[in-house]
Amino acid sequence: MTDDEQLEAVKRWTAQNGTWALGGIVLGAALLFGWRYYDNYRNDRDLKAAAQFGAMTAAIDAGDRNAARKIAEGILRDYSSTPYADQAELTLARLFVDDKNSAGAAAALRHVMADSKDSELKNIARLRLARVLIDTGKPDEALQTLAAAPAAADGAAAGSSAAFASQFHQVRGDALYAKKDTQGALREYQSALLSGGGSPRDSSLLQLKITDLGAAVAPAMPEVKH
Repeated sequence: MTDDEQLEAVKRWTAQNGTWALGGIVLGAALLFGWRYYDNYRNDRDLKAAAQFGAMTAAIDAGDRNAARKIAEGILRDYSSTPYADQAELTLARLFVDDKNSAGAAAALRHVMADSKDSELKNIARLRLARVLIDTGKPDEALQTLAAAPAAADGAAAGSSAAFASQFHQVRGDALYAKKDTQGALREYQSALLSGGGSPRDSSLLQLKITDLGAAVAPAMPEVKH
């Protein structure tokens, strides 16, 4: 094609497709602007939520329970889509327990269990709910709450998984003990001790519980060497 023919071809293409090409450029620019705006909005939101979480923690440390409750409720209201909302709900549950409001604590903990995207926080909420149920005379509901194994977190360390397994066994044992099923409680306590995931404090407490039930403490399982 000659230069004039090429120029005419470009003109024809532009006349036929120019509107679509321009629309694509405008749409691409709009999408880029929209993404940057959303990203900036999300970062700003997370920073504000983090500041509120810090204020809530400071209020708890200062013993100002009313302020801590109000801040936690504000986080749930204004920053419900951030990870700090789960922590705020766990804090509210703790405050409810301190106030002898078992129904409020149970509701907050069930919400974290159902909606949190963090498997570790789900496990924490499940354990705390089971303890609330035991303390309020509902050991059967506590056992149902802990019927499943701890939720596995993506990329979780083996020690973390073992720690939750140990705690699940221990709280199941407490529920069975509340039902006066001492043999069942003993089996759970021994399983918790043998899982090897508890802290030294947990291990000492388990040993006391096992001894209190009149049984010898089972030796720790030997480490398997590969």
